[in-house]
Amino acid sequence: MVSILGTPMFEGTISSAVELVCEEIESNNKCISATGAHGMIEAKKNSTFRKILKNFYLNLPDGMPGVWVGKMKGAKIMERCYGPDFFKLTMINSAPLEEIKHFFCGGMEGVAINLKRSVENKFNNYNVVGTYCPPFKPVDKFDYSLIAERINSSNASIVWIGLSTPKQEQFAHHLSKHTKVKHIITVGAAFDFHIGKVKQAPNWMQRIGMEWFFRLLMEPKRLWKRYFEIVPLFIYYNFVELIKGEFFKK
Repeated sequence: MVSILGTPMFEGTISSAVELVCEEIESNNKCISATGAHGMIEAKKNSTFRKILKNFYLNLPDGMPGVWVGKMKGAKIMERCYGPDFFKLTMINSAPLEEIKHFFCGGMEGVAINLKRSVENKFNNYNVVGTYCPPFKPVDKFDYSLIAERINSSNASIVWIGLSTPKQEQFAHHLSKHTKVKHIITVGAAFDFHIGKVKQAPNWMQRIGMEWFFRLLMEPKRLWKRYFEIVPLFIYYNFVELIKGEFFKK
């Protein structure tokens, strides 16, 4: 792991992360998050959220800025583990493995069900055993034992959560105390991307770390405030660490 703004980040490749998930299916309640600059800034500002991410089994670098910083810190093989791509590769790799059963939790009404159909059609994975669309309310107001009962009865191995940061990580943290699944994985907007509800940035924009700008153009009213805070703060906090001589500390 490599520490970026105090958050331990996975420093391997996306394929090795997928292998870990598919091979360590005998584990219990290991939380994994696809974490970009948004999550790292939230963790920097909020000690409770920082503790949640530090206790996760893996925090995958969801954006290129995190990968660039990680490589500067010595994580030479670190690779972007983009949530939608990580989801896709896991679905493909686990398709022939009937013992790995998936449960989708998140999105607006109907999104999780549409994603189940999409996964069957696009990735030939017929191992989705349940879906749930959480109502819109604060993360501490859910009846997690009731949600867990639904998940446990489905015999799911992996629960995928598609909400937004920091809510999805908090949701996963609470849910892990009640479920019997192997992994709980948060992947942000991956649900909406894979059902075609939200358009993804072109690959070249993703490679140069400008996906945030594309998404801002697509959803300016919803995202302008988030990105106009996150992008400058991510640069600022890393620069401060560099000036103070803390940048290369483990």
